[in-house]
Amino acid sequence: MSAYITSTGHHLPGEPVDNERIEAVLGLINGKPSRLKRRILQSNGILQRHYAIDADHNTLISNGEMAARAGQACLDQSYLSKARLDMLSVATSQGDLVLPGFGSMVQAELGVAGVELHSSHGICSSSMMALKAAYTGLKAGEHGNALVIASELASRLFKASRYEAVAQEVDFNAEFLRWMLSDGAGALLLENVPRRRCFRIDWIRGISHADAYPVCMSVGRSPGGDERSWQDFASYGEAEAAGALLIRQDVRLLDNIVKLGVDGLLRLIDEKRVEVERVDHVLCHYSSHYFRGRIFDMLTQAGAAIAEEKWYTNLYTRGNTGCASLFIMLDEFCRTQAYETGDTILCMVPESGRFNNVYMQLTVVEE
Repeated sequence: MSAYITSTGHHLPGEPVDNERIEAVLGLINGKPSRLKRRILQSNGILQRHYAIDADHNTLISNGEMAARAGQACLDQSYLSKARLDMLSVATSQGDLVLPGFGSMVQAELGVAGVELHSSHGICSSSMMALKAAYTGLKAGEHGNALVIASELASRLFKASRYEAVAQEVDFNAEFLRWMLSDGAGALLLENVPRRRCFRIDWIRGISHADAYPVCMSVGRSPGGDERSWQDFASYGEAEAAGALLIRQDVRLLDNIVKLGVDGLLRLIDEKRVEVERVDHVLCHYSSHYFRGRIFDMLTQAGAAIAEEKWYTNLYTRGNTGCASLFIMLDEFCRTQAYETGDTILCMVPESGRFNNVYMQLTVVEE
């Protein structure tokens, strides 16, 4: 039994926000312009992104609503009605609520009845884990179709008030992601038969390194070495004042993401899953332009270079939308890029949370 991506869709909230307006939306911390913003933006190369909050920090659309809109956009492009959906598989880093699961909230927003439900929690690679759950369900013959949605609403973590509530001065690791992440949702429809020109999923393979590396990206962990969970504090106010509710990136560990991502690809080449000379397109969710050159250099040194013109990204115009990034990228690739029947597409999603990398190969096929 095969699984095919037969339709795609996405939703980006609001108007694009350029680099001159970014701080006007997120707010000045203690009334002062950031000293780090320009340096980080120059490194990541992002020129515009979308936020689901306004300049007064009102939430204009929830994470669940964004996910539902992306899912509906995907279904609107398909031959399938909501009533015929077999499975809904959903991913996010943070839902609107701590409980229940994000999938339940999205199902209600979409108004889909009687589906098998799966929620995938993590960071960037959680979308690929949700996709693999749907893919294996189709391969096993359990379902004839599945809607997979990944959605992120990071901007609520970046309001100036979040940082002003912390007792000590905000450090680089806590501010870094403020200029990196933004909001959006993407969706893919999987079916067990091809429709028009679509993508057959050849395989999906994840390689986690959580046993060997410390936490690199987190929310809910106390800084400063004591590593307490935000739930271990006497009150939520104490956890917030200690900085345990800020999203953090240990930038000292970040270079591992390139090394481990390339190592994983070389492993797949050794396993004969990837044949470099047969790859026609590469969609890689790298979080910053800084990593692009590093990836190319390491692949070249390893004798596994893939020509730069084969690489597609929309990072610079859509921003880094976390787990939604690859789905949004694939939707835009479908609409704007030239590809032919028989083309091979290699997708890569490295995640810095505790270093989980997921790879997928697609082949363009006809109905």
